[in-house]
Order: sequence, then C-alpha cells, then structure tokens
Amino acid sequence: MYELQRKYAKVILESCLKVEKNQPLFISFNIERIDFVRIVAQLALEMGVKDIYFEATDPYLKFEALKHLDIDELKELSFWNKEMWNVYAKKNAAFLMLASENPGLMKGIDSKKIAAMTKYSLETRKDFDDMRDKSMLAWCIAAVPTKDWAETICPDAENPLEELWNKIFDICSIKEDDPVAIWDEKIKKLDIRAQKLNEYQFKTLKYKSKNGTDFQINLPKNHLWASGKTVLANGKEVLVNFPTEEVFTSPDCYSAEGIVYATKPLAYQDVIIDQFSIEFEKGKVKNAHAKHGEDTLKEMIGICDNSDRLGEIALVPYDSPISNTKQLFLETLFDENAACHIALGDSFPECVENGATMDKDTLLKEYHLNKCDSHVDFMVGSKDMNITGITENGKEIPIFIDGNFTEQFN
Repeated sequence: MYELQRKYAKVILESCLKVEKNQPLFISFNIERIDFVRIVAQLALEMGVKDIYFEATDPYLKFEALKHLDIDELKELSFWNKEMWNVYAKKNAAFLMLASENPGLMKGIDSKKIAAMTKYSLETRKDFDDMRDKSMLAWCIAAVPTKDWAETICPDAENPLEELWNKIFDICSIKEDDPVAIWDEKIKKLDIRAQKLNEYQFKTLKYKSKNGTDFQINLPKNHLWASGKTVLANGKEVLVNFPTEEVFTSPDCYSAEGIVYATKPLAYQDVIIDQFSIEFEKGKVKNAHAKHGEDTLKEMIGICDNSDRLGEIALVPYDSPISNTKQLFLETLFDENAACHIALGDSFPECVENGATMDKDTLLKEYHLNKCDSHVDFMVGSKDMNITGITENGKEIPIFIDGNFTEQFN
C-alpha cells in the first residue's frame, strides 16, 4: 500500500501540479490522513520544495464547534479563516486540496450556521480565488480515503479503507506501469472532444431524461469547451481534477429554463442532499425540493450573490470508467466525473476567448458569465439522457443519445 500511495503522490506532484524546485506548496487535508501527507511532503522536499504550508482540518472538531457556538463565536476560530490561502497565492504556491468525506456528519447541525461559515470561508480567500480565476496558480483536487467515508461506501468490505484506496488507485491508473502516459492520452482525447464541440458554437443546449429533467440553457458567443487540463498564464499545463472524465464550459447565466432532477446524492459540507430537483426561470432558481437535506439545499442556493444561477455545464458519458464501477462515492470529485453535471455559482473565465485576461465584471456584462463566490456541482446525467445542441441557424445536432456522446463527438 505504501508504494502505491507514494506513486499516487508522485503523479499528483509531478504530472498534475508540475511542482518546481523552490516553489512553495500548500496542502489542505483531513487530519486523519496525515500519514499520506507525510509521503507527499517527503517527495516535495526531494523535489527541492523548501516552503510547505499544512492546513489540517478536523471535521469532528468543526462539528462540535458548530453544535455549541453561535456564528460570531465561530468566526473567532481558525477553522474557517482561509487568509493563508491568499498569503501562499501571492507566493505563487502550488495548491493541493486533498478531498476526504465524512458523509452525513453534519446532519442535525443548523443549516444556517453551515451556510454562514461556508460563506465566511469564501470571503476570506478572495485573493486566491481571483488569481486562480486568472490562471495564475497551479492547483489540483485529489482524494484520500478516511475510515468513515470508506465504511459508508464499502460497508461489506473486509477492510473498507484498503478497498477505497484500491478503488482510487484503479480509477487513477496508479497500478499501471506508466499512469502519466495513460493520463496524457486521456486528456488528449478530451481536448479533441472539446474542440469538436467548439467548432459548432452552439447557441442552446436542451436536456431531456425520463426522470423528468426538461431543461435548456444558452451558451455565450465565443464560448470554449475545456477539459480538466488548465493552461496557466505562464504556459504551464496542470491537471486541476485528478481524476477527470469531463468536458465543460460556462453558460449564459441569465438563460436557464426548466427543471433538472439530480441523479446522485450531493455531499455538501458533510451533509447529504438527496432526491432533489431544481427549477429555473430566466436563469435563476425558481424552486428547489429535496427528500433529504432540503434546508441545506436552499441555504446553499442562497449562500451569496448569484449562487442561484449557473456557472458551469459539464458533459460526461454514462459509459465512462468511473460510472462503470457502479460505485456511488459521495464525493463530488468522483461522482461528477461519472455523470453529466451542472454547477450553481461561479463561472470559468477561460471558457470564453481571452476570458482569463478579463475581470469578472466584464465577463458578466459582455458574456453573461456568472460572478459568484460559491461554486457547487451536482449530477444530472442518466443512462437515458438526451442532449441536443442548437446552432445559431437553428439546426439541431444530437450530442447525447441514451446517456452517451453521439459518434461525431467520440
């Protein structure tokens, strides 16, 4: 297990983040996984990194704080203050966010407290977010399992933690001889798919599924589809999600119409939101309902300005590697790469031509790209999802039929 963990860490640092000698490194992680972070740090030091900042989080301490303190008192704690993200952004650090879940831990905590502290965290790291939006920072989200997460999704395994580690290694091709070559080839294919979509410059996308999804949204002129690879302002190419299976773009945030039904639960701030739907009118959320976690869903939608509008649409075939595992991960990094998804909140400047050189106000005014402190993905793809692209001259082009890309986009 140690050798596979070390190989996983090496791929993240060298291939995804492309960490350079003397470049600072910022690592955010669940304290339970300090063993893996030690492996990452050892490798980074061997690569010539001399400045490593460790942001360790403890969800159980956060739970106790949320349970016993009011919002003003919570803000006095360091748990939610992200000022150090700004400090290291200005140092041109590489940012590694190690995602771990504690599904359902925050059940019973006041949803207004969770929303208030999530908003506070976003407000304290604006410099980081601004530099990331301008493609000035190398960053990557990867996952490490925790005991509770593993036991939740692998309840029948003899050793759930080892089982989840192996699932991650398999998905990320870590057990193969040359995972870097495998991922280079995968990204090339995703880039080709994105380019095929770009050539059409669709005006509108229409979604339909038997579960009731009946939705359409417009795309801005000169929009660009992208893969998980990001080209930074300095020319370096980094992989920001590891793993990734998606191509995505940012829509016209004033145009969404209709209803979408989520096809997977959403783990949001350790609360499970499940069996939910969101209805849009003139770009804004009109109604939202959930069988589980509805209060949290509504707080999430209204957490800040424009968090009730869309900032991303992403296409992932039903017949794709993560989807084919038939495993629900309850972690957005994996679940969003197993299904088509859309995101409430902030948009991606790089999804319009020269967007990374523009400020957010210009992007909102000229291209209708959403400007928001929050960004939350949720899954809408299904095995019977049909997606149709409509060109400027009104021609309808099938993009998805029965959950998968049509031949011309494969």
